[in-house]
Amino acid sequence: MKESILTTPYAGQTASIETSKVIRNTYMLLSMTLLFSGVTAGISMAFNLPHPGILLTLGGYFGLLFLTTKFRDSGLGIAFVFALTGFMGFTLGPIINSYLSMANGGQIVMMAMGATGTIFLSLSAYALISRKDFSFMGSFLMVGILVAFIAGLSAIFFEMPMLSLAVSSMFVLLMSGLILHQTSSLIHGGETNYIMATVTLYVSIFNLFTSLLHLLGFMNSGE
Repeated sequence: MKESILTTPYAGQTASIETSKVIRNTYMLLSMTLLFSGVTAGISMAFNLPHPGILLTLGGYFGLLFLTTKFRDSGLGIAFVFALTGFMGFTLGPIINSYLSMANGGQIVMMAMGATGTIFLSLSAYALISRKDFSFMGSFLMVGILVAFIAGLSAIFFEMPMLSLAVSSMFVLLMSGLILHQTSSLIHGGETNYIMATVTLYVSIFNLFTSLLHLLGFMNSGE
């Protein structure tokens, strides 16, 4: 009994240190991948490269995501994180160029970027400061993202613009919830792998930004 009393505080302190380390590594890697993604997007924009298309985009994304997950506990995992985020940045370049060609395109892109940053920082700060447990959102988010993904593919292949707008609105809400869920998971020890935490947060930011671009672009077009 005495040994248990003596070791329990130490174990709790060790867990707290490990959690802080995972959080620190996650946000450090996230910052670097966002920067790298910005560079690849900038290169894609500078050369005015065409979008690779939905099939190649999905194939590249899920393939690199699989490799990142498979090697998440090794140094290769970090390499695949940069490959994944760099690829996603590359696909983002043509999308941004298409919006920049619109009237007030620069303003639309900056508004989407500013709103994305504000939402991410606000939700992350709320989860970190309040330390509330948002693990209960996991099942809802999983089902919601799957439904939104299938609906998004349907909107693309069947050319249904209003459904596409509805999907973008859904993704704004779902990605906001995913940021809360993932940050909470980091705080409470539900996620102990900073590579996978980085991927989840990066994908949340990416989808949040592209969804806001779509919504703001639609409102600007007046269609």
